[in-house]
Amino acid sequence: MRTTVVIATRNRVDDLARTLTRLRGLRPLPRIIVADNGSHDGTAERVRDEFPGVRVIRLPENVGMAARNLGVEAADTPYVAFCDDDSWWEQGALSQAETLFDAYPRLGLIAGTTLVGPEARRDPVCDLMAESPLGTAPDLPGPLILGFLACSAIVRRSAFLDAGGFNPLLHFGAEEKLLAYDLAARGWGLCYVERLRAYHHPSTNRPSAAWRRRIERRNNALITWMRRPVGDCVRAAGGLLRDPVAAAGALRRLPHALSARHTLPQHVERQIRELA
Repeated sequence: MRTTVVIATRNRVDDLARTLTRLRGLRPLPRIIVADNGSHDGTAERVRDEFPGVRVIRLPENVGMAARNLGVEAADTPYVAFCDDDSWWEQGALSQAETLFDAYPRLGLIAGTTLVGPEARRDPVCDLMAESPLGTAPDLPGPLILGFLACSAIVRRSAFLDAGGFNPLLHFGAEEKLLAYDLAARGWGLCYVERLRAYHHPSTNRPSAAWRRRIERRNNALITWMRRPVGDCVRAAGGLLRDPVAAAGALRRLPHALSARHTLPQHVERQIRELA
């Protein structure tokens, strides 16, 4: 198989073990790399003992979703599929993705369908991607998108590296949006392919919904400041006034965000506004 599965994890060893068991049942068997974000629950040791052949990259601290970057860099295959430590791919999905990447040279990222929980409910984001107003380009196999769920995404490794991967400034939350913008800015195509499916059984060991909303509010402002026109930046700053905690977090990161600022090409900005 020409695909490596990359998983970022932290202190969810039981969820990770379930995911690895599912992935090890796939045929053909993909390479698997686990980026361990400084776990202290025996993650690395358990993977070593129970899942020989799975590579673990041990990080001394939690770098958030940027840990995936290290997994992609370590991969030696042309394609990389992401999983969370509580998600896995359906049999046949990765092989089908390889065929699509081979057939569509501009294709940089495929977003698959995410089926949630034991009842396999479609994540609502899938319907938004399937009905994307951006349409379908003739040189891509599905509707154009500018966002995705990382737990059900597969990338062309060269495209991911070209775009710089997941920005470490964001740490966690909305990191997919910035990567989507940067891939599109470099001419890579991102599309939704419904028949490629991944299963997500959300861990019970997760931050509260309120915390996640706050972090996404902070990161959406940072993304705007890094990539969008000045008028949008002003509106993003105003929107943070209703959440002082998110505002404080964004302001701490503002110098780094501005140092990484460059606006998007006009065609990408038009697509963003079309999706708004």
